[in-house]
Amino acid sequence: MIRVFIVDDHTLIRDGLRTLLSADPLFAVVGEAGNGQELLDQLPTVAADVVLLDLNMPVLDGLATTHRLRAEYPDLRILLLSMMTHERTIGEALAAGAHGYVLKNADKYEVVAALQGVASGKRFLCSEIGLGLLEKLLLQESRNPAPDPGVALTHREREILQLVATGLTNQEIADQLFTSKRTVESHRQNLLEKTGVKNTPALVKYAMERGLLQP
Repeated sequence: MIRVFIVDDHTLIRDGLRTLLSADPLFAVVGEAGNGQELLDQLPTVAADVVLLDLNMPVLDGLATTHRLRAEYPDLRILLLSMMTHERTIGEALAAGAHGYVLKNADKYEVVAALQGVASGKRFLCSEIGLGLLEKLLLQESRNPAPDPGVALTHREREILQLVATGLTNQEIADQLFTSKRTVESHRQNLLEKTGVKNTPALVKYAMERGLLQP
């Protein structure tokens, strides 16, 4: 049996969570509190496995309470409950020591799964947050494509490509790299052949589209 302590400043939410968990023989609600300080006041006399903790509360909020719990009750598992979906908020909560983060609009099955996972020693991030972060990552990658793996450029070719993109002439590139103009011309021709383009504007466009240029 998983012993759960519910902490939320809204009585209606506490009542709903208690009703949900009381209907499942896997759980036992061993205590309730309206803020983090009330929780800390009760914990010395209450045996709990998981604290289901609201993030935004008066007196002592979920983040501050998490820091206290990790310092004073390191074996106690912490599942944060919130409507906040910003990645910075979630990151701060996990960095503070929370073992899981679930949204208040999650369905009852996900709340149960989160409590079970956290109680068993795992970490938990609700599906809505996980999918949202994945979508942001994929969008960022689409805007900043990785270099084309089909084009193998040497370190010197990449240096020259970068300088070509800034509009320098062959002689200016040679002066900057302390080499000869003929060497730069040779590398520049190799770049055209490797990428399959016919001129400098097309080469720069090719490099930009495939993420071959440094910002």
